[in-house]
Formats: sequence, C-alpha cells, structure tokens
Amino acid sequence: MNDHTEQISYRSPIYLQLREVIRAQIEEGEYPPGTSIPSENELAATYGINRLTVRNAISTLVSEGLLKRVQGKGVYVIGPKNPRELEAVGGFTPVTQGGNAYETRILIKTVRPAREKYASIFGLFPEEEIYYIRRLTKLDGEPVFLEDAYIPKKVLPNLEDIDLKVFSPYEAFEYYGVRLMRTYQTLDITTLDPREGKMLGVAPQQSVMLFECTSYDQDDRAIEFTRTYVRGDRCSFVVHYHE
Repeated sequence: MNDHTEQISYRSPIYLQLREVIRAQIEEGEYPPGTSIPSENELAATYGINRLTVRNAISTLVSEGLLKRVQGKGVYVIGPKNPRELEAVGGFTPVTQGGNAYETRILIKTVRPAREKYASIFGLFPEEEIYYIRRLTKLDGEPVFLEDAYIPKKVLPNLEDIDLKVFSPYEAFEYYGVRLMRTYQTLDITTLDPREGKMLGVAPQQSVMLFECTSYDQDDRAIEFTRTYVRGDRCSFVVHYHE
C-alpha cells in the first residue's frame, strides 16, 4: 500500500482520494476478488487519517458494488459477475424444511495431487494439483449438508486467498471469468461412516441422500466435482427440466 500513500493530499476531499487509491489497488490486482482489504484501523494508520474518513471512502465503494461488508469479518472485494439464469443450468434445487438461518463451516481447505480418480474427471495429469474443500452447512444450528468439493488449481489459482465462508466457489468462478454452463448430477442413497454421521447429526446406519455433481464451464472443461451428503429429514429437492 505504501506505493499509493503519496496520493493522499488536501487537493480534494480525503475520503474521495482514498476511495480512488483503493480502487486502483483493486484494479491492479493488489486485492483480488474474494479477498479482504486492510481494516479501517490499518488504513487510517497507513495514511495518517482518521477512521471516519476511511469508513466514508469504503462506504462509497460498497455503494458502487466494488466492496462488500461482512459483519464481524471485514470488507471484501467483489469481482465482476456474469448474468446467469440458475434454472437454465438444470439439475436438483434444494428445498429446506423450515428455518432460514444458514451457517457454513469450512472443515478442510487444502491442496493435493489429483491422482487417478480426479485426474480422469478433470482431464489432468495425476500429479497436477487440485483443491479439496470440505464444508458443513447448518440450518438454524442443525447440520443439513456435508459437502466435499474438488477444483483444479489451475482453474482458480487464487482460491487459497478467498474466504469461502463469505464467497461460494461459484462466485469465485464468476469473478475470474469462469462461467458455469452445465452440470451432470446423480442421486443415490447411502450411509455414512460413524465419524461423518456424527458430523451430520444422523444415527448409525441412517440413510442419507448422496448427490454427486460435475460442473462444466464455457469451454466444456470440468471445473468442479462435488459429493454432497444431505439429511432427508431436513431437506428435499426439486428438478428443473429445460428442453
């Protein structure tokens, strides 16, 4: 940020100058989409200005749709979005039974080799790297979804810096110009091992729905594979069909 410090002067309102400094840093890639900018305190200390001025500068960028405030976490950069009709993709749409307070926890977020199984899905060499993400979603404090997601690292090289508790992978795809065009989904019934069953809050040997989904982009590349375990007592699904 020090490269931009000299741009703060008294030639125009300071909050407008800071707004343009932050905008330039975003446009130059210093703060990529999906990542947070420094806190108000850090920005105030860097530029020698008060927090109210910083807050005003950030508020203007929030109003423009360039930044997003997340309560208790900070301010995040929002990338450009391509208009997309979700139903046009087709597939299953979840319908939860009651409640509306969602909470998603990231249990695992790591990089690993694709190996044979996922190399085959994504058209990679087995030694190429993919992201592995495990997420647990709760509804009104009760577990509903347990999802394992796999994404080739070369599709979203900045995913390690994106807070997936704030942004979904699909938002990250859009920010980096990757457009979801179609999905291939399957539905099955299965049981979980005791550890995973405990995480999802189901009794031993209780059946859950298993959805596997491969998503493809505008170049017909497989860009994500997900395996999602769903409690049938808290969620049902509808299917949208389009000719």
